[in-house]
Amino acid sequence: MIDVKTTLAAVLGLALAGAGLAALAQPSAGPQTGIVLRNTVTGEPLDTAEGKEGGRDTQAVKTFLQTGKNLYIDDKSCLRNGESLFATSCSGCHGHLAEGKLGPGLNDNYWTYPANTEDTGLFATIWGGANGMMGPHNENLNPDEVLQVIAWIRHLYTGPVADAVWLNDDQKKAYTPYKEGEKIPQDAKGQCKPLEN
Repeated sequence: MIDVKTTLAAVLGLALAGAGLAALAQPSAGPQTGIVLRNTVTGEPLDTAEGKEGGRDTQAVKTFLQTGKNLYIDDKSCLRNGESLFATSCSGCHGHLAEGKLGPGLNDNYWTYPANTEDTGLFATIWGGANGMMGPHNENLNPDEVLQVIAWIRHLYTGPVADAVWLNDDQKKAYTPYKEGEKIPQDAKGQCKPLEN
């Protein structure tokens, strides 16, 4: 007669030993910290080390990659740069005011990809591309520039402030929708140096 306890103990012991050996065979990268950016369509991890050089060592990028929060959201110097970068990289498809043309509108509370309500989702879509004509922009924008573009897109927002999840409570209280013709001074002080021509 088979001793069930002995057999169960033996099977369990082999399973635990196998799991231990498998764990030893795997490279250890240490504990995961920060956020993992994923391609909007495929879900594959995105590598921000690839693409256009520069813009990876700013405090804003370091904070974003740890927390998903964009420090540039209401910084006038970054909005100034974001407006220029958006005009050259995005407005051809999304419209000058992000109202939508060939690509979808980005200035209201409807998102083709719901993950884009969060800055991490919008970053991933800009960096890694999406469906249709939305190719990756990691070759013409570095991570810091993507954060500046996101700040500008958020600045153009015309939807209900309650839906602006990228704003904290104080920013929501101070929020005023963008008005066409609004100009940000070229000498606006803040975290972002003027773009080089």
